[in-house]
Amino acid sequence: MCEDHHAGLGRRALFVTGAAAALTLGSVTFARGADDMQHSETRTVRGTLPPGSPDFVYVPVEIPDGVREIKVSYTYDRPSVPAGTQGNALDIGMFDERGTELGGKGFRGWSGGARTEFFIRADEATPGYLPGPVREGTWHIALGPYTVAPQGLDYELTITLTYGEPGEAARPTYPPQRAKGRGRAWYRGDCHLHSWYSDGRRTPAEIAALAREAGLDFINSSEHNTHSAHAHWADVAGDDLLVMLGEEVTTRNGHVVALGTEPGTFIDWRYRARDNRFGRFARQIRRSGGLVVPAHPHATCVGCNWKFGFGEADAVEVWNGPWTPDDEMALADWDSMLVASVRENGRGWIPAMGNSDAHRSPDPVGSPQTVVLADDLTREAIQEGIKAGRSYVAESKNVSLTFTATGGRGRRAGIGERLDVDRDTPVTVRLEASGAPRCTVRFVTDQGVLLTSAPLPVSGSGVVEWRTTPSYAAYVRAELRHEAAVGPLPGALAAFTNPIFLGRSPHS
Repeated sequence: MCEDHHAGLGRRALFVTGAAAALTLGSVTFARGADDMQHSETRTVRGTLPPGSPDFVYVPVEIPDGVREIKVSYTYDRPSVPAGTQGNALDIGMFDERGTELGGKGFRGWSGGARTEFFIRADEATPGYLPGPVREGTWHIALGPYTVAPQGLDYELTITLTYGEPGEAARPTYPPQRAKGRGRAWYRGDCHLHSWYSDGRRTPAEIAALAREAGLDFINSSEHNTHSAHAHWADVAGDDLLVMLGEEVTTRNGHVVALGTEPGTFIDWRYRARDNRFGRFARQIRRSGGLVVPAHPHATCVGCNWKFGFGEADAVEVWNGPWTPDDEMALADWDSMLVASVRENGRGWIPAMGNSDAHRSPDPVGSPQTVVLADDLTREAIQEGIKAGRSYVAESKNVSLTFTATGGRGRRAGIGERLDVDRDTPVTVRLEASGAPRCTVRFVTDQGVLLTSAPLPVSGSGVVEWRTTPSYAAYVRAELRHEAAVGPLPGALAAFTNPIFLGRSPHS
């Protein structure tokens, strides 16, 4: 075993990714080559990252010919820090000989901080990493100092190359983009889920079983910063469960779900809002057939709060997992965006979604879930329904809603639609709910909450109606709230809808 040391960042070369500056350290080299078949060779590298380190530090590894497998393990210190101060957290990933260019083809995997070691070879790789040949050239271990303690971050990398004939690479198979639907109907889905292919603890099979139990018709694979799970969902999809493929693009300034991209699509995450690069990757998501959905925009974890604005968003994840104060903030922020869209006659409004973000037991899959009116149970039809806002969000399969507005000469509009009537035409808004015992119904408009009902009966079913005009309410949306626990704060959501817009369309 050979050892090398990176003395702080003193032996570094500045490497520009095309957006933010990153650091490339001195190369790790191996003496042996193809003549040493069936043997292995190990190098150990130690170094220190100071506070203020760049987001990504690359350790080049010179891979000779004849390598069957590369294995990397790492450790780093976790010193005590004062209360309120961030300690050390170091993420890790890998790029192959094709390089580390932003949006390039060299990506071979990412485990963030979820694993202490990984391997890559032609026929198999650690979850989070892509199997394939270990070709000769300069590979790069990517270190991501997520947070660094005031004392700095001491790390140790152990790199082992095993020589020999490569295994036979398997051709990936992907789930179908269509399931057996019911024609135009309401379909239930959860589009933000994590398996053991990133930092989750469940297998795809376990997630699929829980999805079926939760009454879901569709799900979306959304691992942090890797598409390595795409080839592992085909066996668990079926006529009753559409599995879409995507990624949770986890940047230092917020997370975005790439929802329903083409199989094998990788979306880079190595940029901040100040780098002015997000638009490029949002366009890549859409070119790859996906939707751009900012996730948990007011989450409080480091790097989780959404900083890129919503100009590129196709929808926004307003409700993420168990209802919390940051979801309440996201709901209020989204409602303010709806009000702003009224100034543009409802053009460009951003629909809301809800997803579980489930990682491990006891995180429930399908709580919440987005219920979408779609023409069929296909990837494109579900995406079209989400993008059009023909959806509501419910805490479970038990909650069902029908929300409509009627007025004029038999005109009718549903969720995500516009009731195209004159501004003074009487309008009746009607909500039919089931599965929400003791919940209160609220009708929210661009003026705020204009109707709060009495609690629904213990049966959970009821009808609430309200009459208004487009001149009084430019839109109306519905909320079902549980009983409030304390004071004047509203209770947790049981469900909420996207809006119905009221009044003439500027194009009518």
